[in-house]
Amino acid sequence: MSHTHTQSPTQNRGTILDKGDNFSEWYNEILKRAEILDVRYPVKGLYVWYPYGLKLRNLIYNTLRSLMEREHEEVLFPLLIRRDELLKEKEHIKGFEEEVFWVTHGGTTKLDIPLALRPTSETAIYPIFKLWIRSHRDLPIRVYQIVNTFRYETKHTRPLIRVREITSFKEAHTAHASRAEAEEQIKKAIALYRTFFDLLAIPYVITRRPNWDKFPGAEYSIAFDTLMPDGRTMQIATIHLLGESFARTFDIRYETEDGSSRFVNQTCYGISERCVAAVIAVHGDDHGLILPPAVAPIQVVIVPIIFSAAEGKKDTDEGTGTGTGTGMSISMSMDQVREACINLYEQLKGAGLRVILDDSPERPGAKYYYWEMKGVPLRIELGPRDLDNNSCVFVRRDDPNFRKTKVPLSSVIPEVRRVLDDIQQQLRARARETLLSNIHAWTDESRDNKEKEGLREGVRGGIISLYLCETENCGKELEDSLGASVLGEVYYGGEESDEENGGDGGEDGDRDRDSSRGRGRCIVCGAHNGRRVFVAHTY
Repeated sequence: MSHTHTQSPTQNRGTILDKGDNFSEWYNEILKRAEILDVRYPVKGLYVWYPYGLKLRNLIYNTLRSLMEREHEEVLFPLLIRRDELLKEKEHIKGFEEEVFWVTHGGTTKLDIPLALRPTSETAIYPIFKLWIRSHRDLPIRVYQIVNTFRYETKHTRPLIRVREITSFKEAHTAHASRAEAEEQIKKAIALYRTFFDLLAIPYVITRRPNWDKFPGAEYSIAFDTLMPDGRTMQIATIHLLGESFARTFDIRYETEDGSSRFVNQTCYGISERCVAAVIAVHGDDHGLILPPAVAPIQVVIVPIIFSAAEGKKDTDEGTGTGTGTGMSISMSMDQVREACINLYEQLKGAGLRVILDDSPERPGAKYYYWEMKGVPLRIELGPRDLDNNSCVFVRRDDPNFRKTKVPLSSVIPEVRRVLDDIQQQLRARARETLLSNIHAWTDESRDNKEKEGLREGVRGGIISLYLCETENCGKELEDSLGASVLGEVYYGGEESDEENGGDGGEDGDRDRDSSRGRGRCIVCGAHNGRRVFVAHTY
């Protein structure tokens, strides 16, 4: 990365919207001012990645790719799917039939068989799995791809959240000899996604989706959701046990060791660019982005504090100590500052950090505003007085007060690493605390009050944890009465604790752990077979 920054920071000056009062406007404004997406593309639901936004996207997906590569192999399947293949799995296509974009002509010639732009790739990949899998020795297969998918969204589109082209869809597909192996893969996928979102400092709840809301064709679906600043949850990852359903549709069999033929068991799991939206929305503030150092395109910005001769003399006359007294000495001092900043830049770059030196002609205040908007985790300021003291100044982006800390130049490299690591951990802890504080338990004793405003108010501001039986009628009645969605049964598998997955809400999660895993009275019908579920307004 070049050490010279030439773009004028004044291009993005303006009053930042209050994130807390109007998240939707804040979000759209940040995408523009921080140069993440250009939403002016003349097709609804399609957007253009700015260079800075694409760097952020690439760092996030490179993190995901590095985790996938531990056990999966990357593939790349075509975008177009034959209509007859797409329609083979009736339950699957029923879930997508209203969202498919169709290619019906090649030039002016009508195609014999219409082609779909993939809404997802099961029906593209599984006919090929049938060719790849012959014997038990071919199993397991674990592949993934990061591709664009298309869905004709009829609801209000929102950049990165609800779009017609998902430009960055990571989908994994696996095939196994037994259901037990497939279910073990589900656990591995959950652990992988937990690691990924922890690296992004994004908190989440994990649920098993209701049967009426599972992935079309799946036996069951597991989902990760995070809480957005407006109190709605956003689904950020899904994991599906497909069992033998698609194997039977596409005749994917393998020969066992004893020579018999069996259907494979399958899983699939996906993450879209909603993970980028989550990073922007969860961590940002009134000043712009706050990016976790692990995925920040620029981790450190160096801002030289350089004055003109007139400014330096005025500064000295006023007794601030940053000036030097004469034009010649000021010029020498400024040259020394520039040289020191370049040297500091080279040290940080040599240490493997993503760093930029902003030596543009803008005043320091304008530079601060610009890089705060961009979410750069750490700013280093260096002026004549700092140089005289062999020190520099650190300013952390995650500090709402932008407090300044002096650091000896001799200790910059280890101190930068320490501060970036601390920022990463603080962002995760802060976001997790916000999530936990907005999960509200609705107790068994309060079922008679389910229609009261208190329950509706709770779900407006976060996630409600309550007991619900497994019948779709009770689930739909609850959703209709609250105007919210049942996320699903709280997932207690793997290594996560109840508190990490919301528990019973806030500090009482551990205390009520045993009861939260048990059964309770359904809040709708009163049956004693209710399971602990999460309910929330969703995107």
